[in-house]
Amino acid sequence: MVVCQASKIHLPTPFASPSSSKTPTSLLFEPHSFSLALSHSDSSLSLFPSISFPFSSTQKSLSIPPPSSSSTFLLLKTQKSPNPRVLFVVAGPYKGGSKVLLRFFLYRNDGSKAFEKAKVVSKQNGIEFDDKVGVLIDVSHGLKLMISGSVNFFALYSVSSSKVLIFGVNLVVDTDESDDGVAFKLMKFAVIDCLKPVFSISISFEWLVLGEENGVKVWNLRELVKGKKVKKVKNYGLSNGVIGDNNGVSNGGSSTSEIVSNGHLDGKIEKPSVSVKPRSGKHRQESAEPGACFVPFEPKEVKDLTSGKASSMSLKAISIRPLSSKRFLVLDTVGDLFVLHVTDTSVGSDVTCYMRLLPHVMKVQMMAVFPDISSRRQTVWISDGHHSMHVVDISSAVNETDKREIVQAIFTSEKVQDMIPTAANSILILGQGSLYAYTIS
Repeated sequence: MVVCQASKIHLPTPFASPSSSKTPTSLLFEPHSFSLALSHSDSSLSLFPSISFPFSSTQKSLSIPPPSSSSTFLLLKTQKSPNPRVLFVVAGPYKGGSKVLLRFFLYRNDGSKAFEKAKVVSKQNGIEFDDKVGVLIDVSHGLKLMISGSVNFFALYSVSSSKVLIFGVNLVVDTDESDDGVAFKLMKFAVIDCLKPVFSISISFEWLVLGEENGVKVWNLRELVKGKKVKKVKNYGLSNGVIGDNNGVSNGGSSTSEIVSNGHLDGKIEKPSVSVKPRSGKHRQESAEPGACFVPFEPKEVKDLTSGKASSMSLKAISIRPLSSKRFLVLDTVGDLFVLHVTDTSVGSDVTCYMRLLPHVMKVQMMAVFPDISSRRQTVWISDGHHSMHVVDISSAVNETDKREIVQAIFTSEKVQDMIPTAANSILILGQGSLYAYTIS
């Protein structure tokens, strides 16, 4: 028997009042540091580090003033430091939207359980650091901006500029305690010129997935960020998201790889070394280059009531969530869910992708996934955007059978505005200004 427990979370004032200008509008959760980010109606943010339940109204938080249009968490990993650092990135407009402002906040590893403003180092064209406001990116913000983070990389999509930018981050001062903050290097690795609109974006593990019309475009992240200028280094192994070609060359018993000068590889530079400035690679959305493929939805037909003729329905991929290192969950505009399978060949950079329609009992308006590759059970939370939410076990569907099982149907007292899992069996639900915690057992 499945038991569902629900509790209301009492938010600190002035967040709790529905009429407040700081009414919560969306949620983000980071499981490594157990941190919660609340976006508010006045485009400000509240960042709660290391939350616990029951949630206390006196829980300390970091207030991030407006403007903010999109934000994300990402992990900083190096081979020298086995414990990843958590970075929170906030994007917003600057000077009327002529540029994009990025602000970075790093979770401290000294036991204080707090975020602090991080120092940024960058020497690339188009990236300017202003100590008073943050990092300025020479890209038009426009009316909408999307940002998605993973491990050591994040992607930014500007609608008005029709560009996707891939950035990498690397710790410069990797210490557990620093009075004046921790510095990291910010590098732009790739730019994708988009001829078609992008409706959603997800960067995770080794893949970048763009939600487009009638399907998704999948990019191999390794191929995207290779660049053209290279130098040789001793290959002592690559951390997650780090790039390199495995074309080893014998050199006194140590292998070498040609890789971008990215600062992510924990190897020693061979002598004589060559100083190479990092350059961002340029790509086109429509190109059929190695490491990229377009995966279409199954076509749907609509009959014209007057002529009786059938025509194909235009579908948009409006939400993408990672399930594992090779699978993603995709939601289209009519409320159907698809499992995207991605594989790469052992030789070369070819990518093979396909999608399968996932059977479900409602037209989905929003979904949430807690990616846990260690668990055999794959649970997805789906909602119709009203008062109904289902907890669905899609393990069989992910493993290419048509079976799916509804674990629990939940009816909420308030209309579901956003939801984010905090574990495989628990989720936070944002209602009309109120926050609830649900746990199934």
